[in-house]
Amino acid sequence: MQLRDLLRSIQYNGKPENTTVSRVTEDSRKVVPGSVFCCVAGKGVDGHDYAAQALKNGAVCVVAQHSLGLACEVIVENTRAAYALLCAAFHGCAHEKLTLVGVTGTNGKTTTACLLKQMFDHLGYKTGLIGTLVNMVGDAEYPAVLTTPDPWELHSLFAEMVATGCTHCFMEVSSQALDQKRVEGVTFQVGVFSNLTQDHLDYHGTFENYLLAKRQLFLQSEIGIVNLDDEAAPRMVQGTPARPVTYSMKRDNADYTAKEIQLSASGVNYHLVARSNIGRVDYRVPGAFSVYNSMAAACTALELGIDLPRITEALAKCGGVKGRMEVVPTDTPYSVIIDYAHTPDGLENVIAAINQTRQGKLITLFGCGGERDAAKRPLMGEIAAQGSDRVIVTSDNPRSEDPQAIIDGIVAGIKSRTKLHVESDRRAAIAYALKKAKPGDVVLLAGKGQETYQVLADGKIDFDEREIVRELLEGR
Repeated sequence: MQLRDLLRSIQYNGKPENTTVSRVTEDSRKVVPGSVFCCVAGKGVDGHDYAAQALKNGAVCVVAQHSLGLACEVIVENTRAAYALLCAAFHGCAHEKLTLVGVTGTNGKTTTACLLKQMFDHLGYKTGLIGTLVNMVGDAEYPAVLTTPDPWELHSLFAEMVATGCTHCFMEVSSQALDQKRVEGVTFQVGVFSNLTQDHLDYHGTFENYLLAKRQLFLQSEIGIVNLDDEAAPRMVQGTPARPVTYSMKRDNADYTAKEIQLSASGVNYHLVARSNIGRVDYRVPGAFSVYNSMAAACTALELGIDLPRITEALAKCGGVKGRMEVVPTDTPYSVIIDYAHTPDGLENVIAAINQTRQGKLITLFGCGGERDAAKRPLMGEIAAQGSDRVIVTSDNPRSEDPQAIIDGIVAGIKSRTKLHVESDRRAAIAYALKKAKPGDVVLLAGKGQETYQVLADGKIDFDEREIVRELLEGR
């Protein structure tokens, strides 16, 4: 692609010489001859400091927010936004050829996006998926590093989807991605909001900032589907160009409501009452939150023109998602469930779902991530203690933070210590939980979900709880 053609996608000052561009990057380590290098300022590193080195490594143009005195520089108002727009242009604005659905919210993003892909695959469409668990182009899978990828990877995926015949893409859109303008210039045919509870305050600083970051999705959406049972829902779409569409389990004034809800150990069953018709939804994942997730997916399909009978038929064929209420296969007389619940609301929801159907006692094992919102730690301790018969507090991803300090923060919220056990070594904690379980009990391993690693002070280690449970039960 020619530099002059690429730069038409942004507003800039400067007169760089026209030349062939081989790629666009914000990482100076990825500069190759022919690159356009965008100087992005991060938490501890400012790309402007690496501009000269990028030129030495073969960059043909530097995009900056202020002049660096370089001959081949262009100046823009915001390099993060410019980077996203340049990546889109380089890949032929492939996103414009897809029906894009963006899902945001504290909890439920992954399940809703995965459920939408499953549904539309069953309906006969070829689709893409971008999110926490995996990125998919049709049936091809690619590892996911971030919930919402870097713009170069994001638009590369869009381009591959278009080239291979995909018509729809369902993607999780995180608050950090919105704040960092990773999806700048992308229009979503549908934006979906699940809920908003405390999380990521280590990044956003305040709950208000967190809300405003999520709201950005609906400034870029044509239709805004929001959970009316969440008090933040009106603010998500108010004052945005998105046409509001609401769904609810509790409010009759919503556009779509769930009635005659039946919850069981095998899943959820309810009447979805739409504007002009009613359909019976049978979704085989237990818990009240599964009503919300399946409603969000069904409403999205309805707004995209799919008939309700086809939607309910497709939903009945859909299964669960890795790390979300995932039952670990064992030969034990008790159950082991893995769930990604890592927020107060997420933990409360999964505990409530298990408590609705369990026969024996609930043993909840969890920890909290290091270098993340510390204020949620005692809240999660309190929630676990209130809803469980036994609580085992351990490590999650402590990163460089002292694991015991994290544990102390959790334990501070637990008023009754009679059912509390503390073990900082997560493998040893799991062994203790399995040892204490009796017939009919449920052992909940919360926090890690789909992750197959732990992040410690000295780096990542392999840590797949499914394998660990199997090894422990085999006596290894």
